[in-house]
Amino acid sequence: MASRSYVWVLLLSALTCVQGALKASPQDLKVQVNKKNSFNLSLTEPLPDGKIATVTIDIQHSDLLSAEPSNFKITAGEKEWIIYVKGLSAGHSIVNVNVTPNITDFSKAFVRVTIEKSDVLYHISAVVGWIYFVAWSISFYAQIYTNYKRKSVVGLNFDYVSLNLVGFIMYALFNCGLYWIPEIENQYFTRYPKGLNPVQINDIFFSLHAVFATSVTVGQCFIYEIGNQRVSTTARIIHSIFAVFLLISLILSCVKTIQWLDFLYYCSYIKLSITLIKYVPQAFYNYRRKSTIGWSIGNIFLDFTGGILSMLQMILNAFNYDDWESIFGDPTKFGLGFFSVAFDIFFLIQHYVLYRNRKDYVELPGHCQEEPEDSCSA
Repeated sequence: MASRSYVWVLLLSALTCVQGALKASPQDLKVQVNKKNSFNLSLTEPLPDGKIATVTIDIQHSDLLSAEPSNFKITAGEKEWIIYVKGLSAGHSIVNVNVTPNITDFSKAFVRVTIEKSDVLYHISAVVGWIYFVAWSISFYAQIYTNYKRKSVVGLNFDYVSLNLVGFIMYALFNCGLYWIPEIENQYFTRYPKGLNPVQINDIFFSLHAVFATSVTVGQCFIYEIGNQRVSTTARIIHSIFAVFLLISLILSCVKTIQWLDFLYYCSYIKLSITLIKYVPQAFYNYRRKSTIGWSIGNIFLDFTGGILSMLQMILNAFNYDDWESIFGDPTKFGLGFFSVAFDIFFLIQHYVLYRNRKDYVELPGHCQEEPEDSCSA
């Protein structure tokens, strides 16, 4: 019993010795190769009289970055220091701060550093990013306008529309949950303590706007001529599989078997799966009809532009940060962009080569009525 009391006294003494916290600001820093930048270290509470601590700067990849000073002592009354870092080679590194003896909390004393080759490339990449963001955002309205002008959605495959809507809803759930719900964001930082929230405000805008625009297209399918189109049995089965998977994940999250962060990741996996398959129904529908009438070629041009620029931005960033693993080490994002562009090229071939002498088929129950192409918008 006496030994237990002694242990508790030691623990209490250790805990009461911890004074404030050592923090780094900013925690995200950019520096060019062979140039310097700096960040601040600050104590929320100064050390008491008689206390001295040693701070050591630990660099994750010392071949990419150097720090000055690499170590220093904290004495009573001091609260802030400036640390200079110099880029040695392009890449990404984390600067960690260690304090001995452990008399202060330094869990937030770290900086994520991006070392770039050229600031010009950085700005070009940013411009390219905004252009493809705009191209993808307005691409929805090319199809909406085509439907409105024709007062018909014949030629727009319903399987594609339904998969697109579900995919963007899943994407919006992931983005909004991780960006706006503090509990889920805390789960992310607990899992990746030195990570950066992958969702930015433009991701929120794009996904919510995509849900809105796709919902408008779905609404047009209820008020305009549809011919004999409907969502196929195959698509209904796919939707049912996704729904069951989502329901099970939701129940597991509610009973705390998995975290809500995992539920959002599962939503993103559904989005990725849909991106892989959603173009197939439309491509086959065009082939069966031997026509692309009703399928907006403007939408394809904008989607193609966005996809090409998206991959270009990834290549520019990989070169600027010497981070080719972002493409070849984890090819999912690049592969999905390439897959979408490949389908866009196929749609362009269908429109301008295979079915250039296309006719507009107004599909009515039991028969098809052929109309000249120039009677409607392609």
